[in-house]
Amino acid sequence: MTANEFSFSETKKRLREEMLARRDALTTEQRIEKSLEATAHGETGISMVPGTVVSGFFPIRSEIDPRPLMDALRRKGARLCLPVVLDRTTIIFRELVRGGELIDTGFGTRGPAESAEILDPDLMIMPMSVFDLHGGRIGYGAGHYDRAIARLIDLGRSPRLIGMAFDCQRVDTVPVEPHDQPLDAIITESGYHEVKK
Repeated sequence: MTANEFSFSETKKRLREEMLARRDALTTEQRIEKSLEATAHGETGISMVPGTVVSGFFPIRSEIDPRPLMDALRRKGARLCLPVVLDRTTIIFRELVRGGELIDTGFGTRGPAESAEILDPDLMIMPMSVFDLHGGRIGYGAGHYDRAIARLIDLGRSPRLIGMAFDCQRVDTVPVEPHDQPLDAIITESGYHEVKK
């Protein structure tokens, strides 16, 4: 690891710890209310046609809850899927259908079983530990989403990338590296924030 890579890594680690501490300080009631407010903004901000494949996530720990937004998009005709970590380097997306079997998929979350269809998302709603309004995002440090997005791009796809988090996780500027894919929009309890590119 070069000195520059170490500096990026340390800065991201520090920001992640600080913002996750802020998120953890929210009460359960605040997280529920803010998640519902974010859902309302996401529902009006996201435009899509029926049949659009949308990946979401099931919340872990103190994350914002995207499930109400996912359900709203499903009612508009979206095909939903969830990320499943196959190994330390690979994420796939399995279709999420009502009544479908859910299994433990690592990292304290659940997702569709192996019998579910594998889909490539057109739109990805992603969790974040830290974000800025320029499209910068810090995840949890494993790089799963970065690799999943790179794989989709290699397949000739260009999914719309939307981060979802609480306002308290925002910083002025996220340090970005060449492999970091910028977000197209951010959803928080204060609004649907389109990234100007």
